[in-house]
Amino acid sequence: MANVLVPLAQGCEELEAVTVIDLLRRAGITVVTAGLDAGPVTASRGVRLIPDTDLDSALKQDYDMVVLPGGLPGADHLDNDPRVRELLTKMANSEKFTAAICAAPKVLASAGLLAGKRATSYPGIFDKLDVAGLSYLEQPVVTDDKVITSRGPGTAMDFALHLIETLAGKAKRDEVEKALVRS
Repeated sequence: MANVLVPLAQGCEELEAVTVIDLLRRAGITVVTAGLDAGPVTASRGVRLIPDTDLDSALKQDYDMVVLPGGLPGADHLDNDPRVRELLTKMANSEKFTAAICAAPKVLASAGLLAGKRATSYPGIFDKLDVAGLSYLEQPVVTDDKVITSRGPGTAMDFALHLIETLAGKAKRDEVEKALVRS
């Protein structure tokens, strides 16, 4: 089964982080949560998250996908961490998946992964960034090759289900979605 890393930064958006972690684990996907530092992570609305490990320890493994939760200042902390940028570059060079939601697609942009790509984000995130050839789409989830982006907390479930389909197939996505009773 696929192995996914979810880095957790102080001030991340808890709805996005927990939704991705929960749904991927429901699909039987191995998810490792890693704090940028040791100890609990206080998310943007004050929810305290306990990562499985710290980022340095997590980076000793290989992953099929890295998923970046958004939120501010969480996405800024991810963006300013050289280990995250190095990991994203390594994933892209290995033709593995990178995914980001809400404000976190700017981290992908800073790492050079969105040049010439189609992507989405929380409204306004790319306004001050100059991303060569970026085609911005106002869709809940956008996939361009091995890069997957999503808009925000309201699209977190769609995003997580899309990640499941990408890693484990449509039948697994349908199985997980049916148990959620979304309709």
